Amino acid sequence: MEWGRWLGAAEPQEIPLPGSWEGRIGTTFGKLALLKIFREDKLIFGCAKFVSYHLGPSYTEPPPWTLDEVFPDTNCHTPIIFILSTGADPTTMLQRFAERKGWAPGDRLHMISLGQGQGPIAEMLMQQAAHKGDWVCLQNCHLASSWMLRLEERVEELGKQDNEGVHPDFRLWLTSMPSPVFPVMVLQNGIKLTNEPPKGVRANVARNYNAMDQAVMDSCPSKPQEWRKLLFSLSFFHAVIQERRKFGPLGWNIKYEFNTSDLECSMMTLRMFLSEQESVPWPALEYVIGQINYGGRVMDDIDRRCLMSILRQYMAPHVLDDSYKITPQSGRYFIPPDGPLESYQAYLASLPPREAPEVFGMHPNANISFQLSETRRLVDAIALMQPRVSGGSSSQGSTDDTVASLAAGMQAQLPSLLDRADCAPGLFDRTPEGQLNSLSVVLGQEMDRFNRLTRVMGSSLAELQKAIKGLVVMSAELEAMYQSMTINQVPKLWARVAYPSLKPLASWFKDYHARVAFMRKWLQEGVPKCFWLPGFFFPQGFMTGVLQMHARKYSIPIDTLGFGFAVMEAWSASEVAKPPQDGVLIDGLWLDGAQWRPSMTPWRPETTTNIAGTPTTGFLDESAPGVMQAPLPVVHFNPLQGTEVHPAGHYSCPLYKTGDRAGVLSTTGQSTNYVLSVALPMRPGTSEDHWVLQGVALLTMLND
Repeated sequence: MEWGRWLGAAEPQEIPLPGSWEGRIGTTFGKLALLKIFREDKLIFGCAKFVSYHLGPSYTEPPPWTLDEVFPDTNCHTPIIFILSTGADPTTMLQRFAERKGWAPGDRLHMISLGQGQGPIAEMLMQQAAHKGDWVCLQNCHLASSWMLRLEERVEELGKQDNEGVHPDFRLWLTSMPSPVFPVMVLQNGIKLTNEPPKGVRANVARNYNAMDQAVMDSCPSKPQEWRKLLFSLSFFHAVIQERRKFGPLGWNIKYEFNTSDLECSMMTLRMFLSEQESVPWPALEYVIGQINYGGRVMDDIDRRCLMSILRQYMAPHVLDDSYKITPQSGRYFIPPDGPLESYQAYLASLPPREAPEVFGMHPNANISFQLSETRRLVDAIALMQPRVSGGSSSQGSTDDTVASLAAGMQAQLPSLLDRADCAPGLFDRTPEGQLNSLSVVLGQEMDRFNRLTRVMGSSLAELQKAIKGLVVMSAELEAMYQSMTINQVPKLWARVAYPSLKPLASWFKDYHARVAFMRKWLQEGVPKCFWLPGFFFPQGFMTGVLQMHARKYSIPIDTLGFGFAVMEAWSASEVAKPPQDGVLIDGLWLDGAQWRPSMTPWRPETTTNIAGTPTTGFLDESAPGVMQAPLPVVHFNPLQGTEVHPAGHYSCPLYKTGDRAGVLSTTGQSTNYVLSVALPMRPGTSEDHWVLQGVALLTMLND
């Protein structure tokens, strides 16, 4: 009973362990082991508490600093290096500091963003500024890899204490993301600073308001109240889209570097529109701020949809209503009444330091997902720090034996190659026109991909066993494969020819067997009644094959076809009695960020039907507490003409191959990880924005 209360606690790392366990391991590494086993989502907080207890709280709290404090330690011979992080841009801070010191930007502070062809210009600026005593800031050094050697030489010359050509007032400022191309000598000799953005919505907005003065609050005399309310709303929007990054794929498919320059540009846009227009031009504000100022950074179409959904919460007429709540459930977050700067700062100080997922429009499960990802990142980093050297010492024998045994076992379990000679009668027969069935073409392509993967796995496993025994040289590829197998990761040698997957090696190998078995059953028994979509290397090709088959059957141009969707009552392929007349039945999809709620009432003809023309048996609903992903029943993908119009009451749910959702972006703005969007009926009373903000998507596979 006591253990049950501890396991179910909201913050188990903060409360004593049951019985005598607290006295035995309460402040030791053992408590972290318990958290890892039973409450993995809280391990990262337990580690912080462990470090704070044993080393002191200063090791868990970032020290505040300003350029005024750092500058006395600088000199004309030593570069000052800003190590950039996502969302933090020190440019504005440096410009304001330089202005206070009398080095006005553009006059005595010279800034240049490095890139192709900028090296000679930067070198000339450094030479002139060193002679005159000006300041030079070279931005984004990580983008000028070919010029870094020359930068190292120039910094070495400037660093000579007897160099009389360097004015005492000269300062060299450098900004760079962490990069292997940045010169080690410059990094070692320079003064290193990092300016990470504040964590949490409250800290983010407060940082902007603490940097303001009353003049900014009064800078729109034509519409002062609207300006102050929308300024706060814009700052809150900026904080929300930055903080969504912590939720990983639930927040954004790609982690964008929104920074203070985007906010300042949008503030100027807002002030201009309010000053020049008689009424607030909402459509113009939404377009310029969303599609241009911030949207210019957004490359993924699904992310762009999310960005605009968020902006509609903060840049709309309801924002000017004093009764509007940003978080309607708790009512804790709202836009303060019109007042002086101090009133906004006081309101921000009253907010909790850590905000609930409700602030982002997300389900409470999003916090669990974030905490689990943080824990796994920490554990993976610790695992990678462990020394693992294949061969060369007696202490390594046990590891060699383990990897050799694993390799031998996997090699013995490899399935045989898929052979067209084993196909069901008529599966690869051609039509009188000489064409293969579209789905048979897809099957043939999938067989080729799986056979290639199987061959690579077989040959590399055999070579690895020989290398461990010392019969062949342990090449770099085999060494990397050895290291991957010791930490249960898929070797890169296999991943290069395999389907995308985030599974650990053991789960991946089991999944690989299931995929090959599905393809073999299709090959030997003919077209299945229901297709297991996770079994495909390239599900996009399968979808095209389904459309092509329908287009040939009815002599319809394929470019006029799209998919209609019907969620069936069957939860698995085993419950499917027969295939549909048109289209295909799909099994194996998972909802990420939501669950499917079957309808509790019998269907009547007058009730809502979905776009496939069959009864809707349920709707999209909130996730169950603590359940990250939930299965979706069998779905009928039915080719239809004119399905581009989005059906009312449905959420256009993106379908991805893997849970990270990110992939290589095509010229159309779609990720290679993206398959298509599935229209799913929404819970009555909810809007599409509700599900967009929650980051709801479909996946073909889970991560474990």
